[in-house]
Amino acid sequence: MYQDILKNYKIKENPVILAIESSCDETAASIVKNGREILSSKIISSCKEHIRFGGVVPEIASRAHTAAISIAVEEAVKASGLTLGDIDAVAVTYGAGLLGALLVGVSYAKTLAYSIKIPLVPVSHIRGHLSAAYLSDKELKPPFVSLLASGGHTAVIIVKDYTEYKILGQTMDDAAGEAFDKVARVLGLNYPGGPNIEKLAKEGTSSVAFPKMLHGNGGYNFSYSGLKTAVINYVHRFEMTGENYNRADVAASFQSAALDILAEKAAEAQAKAAKYEAKAAAAQAKAAQCEAEAAAIQAAAVAR
Repeated sequence: MYQDILKNYKIKENPVILAIESSCDETAASIVKNGREILSSKIISSCKEHIRFGGVVPEIASRAHTAAISIAVEEAVKASGLTLGDIDAVAVTYGAGLLGALLVGVSYAKTLAYSIKIPLVPVSHIRGHLSAAYLSDKELKPPFVSLLASGGHTAVIIVKDYTEYKILGQTMDDAAGEAFDKVARVLGLNYPGGPNIEKLAKEGTSSVAFPKMLHGNGGYNFSYSGLKTAVINYVHRFEMTGENYNRADVAASFQSAALDILAEKAAEAQAKAAKYEAKAAAAQAKAAQCEAEAAAIQAAAVAR
């Protein structure tokens, strides 16, 4: 019966989508119009529950999602000024992410879509990251280069079209966020590592020589395991000998080594993409010129 309803279902010109995300430690619901305008957004984080463990515990995250998801959706719908009857489809993250956490979001979204008889749209976590750019820049159109850096993913991606992308390079081991969390733990900082390392780094200088991760090598790929290990070994060496070291300098040096290469490789990819785009435009212009010349020759022949 549900499938029969979907066959005849037509989404209007400017669709209103209820989006649900539960891939990690945040339960999020948002109402988005036409893929560009955020009507409302509600995020409920379980971050505080994970601090004492130094990272996300999947089972705790799943239970937190179970408790929060109805609240997040209800508050997002209310804040948008709409009702469930105004929603054209339900979109939900189906992967990648923590299996139990994803299951909560997918189960809720499936049930809701079925109950109000509207389409369910499964969304890749990666595509979600890429599409977020359209929300911050309403004039943005493909093609463009995207630097994806999150807790579980790090990649340089060329977005060819709204539904097509190609990964130019990605992490070969830890993602940027994972490396920040692990280094934060070694420095005695709480989870999440990113903002806490950034805060400490402001008090220091980038004066410790840490490896720059495949600098000049590996194309657009990244590797954080060597950098992470170098920081851990540096700290442990001082702790074993009882010597003092400047935690702020270590944080600043690690942050620089981790982030500079991201910006560098993203800029390289953008420059390369622009070069190819210029060549393609030149080839297209040449083809148009040849076509015009051929048409002129043909017209002259007919005139004779």
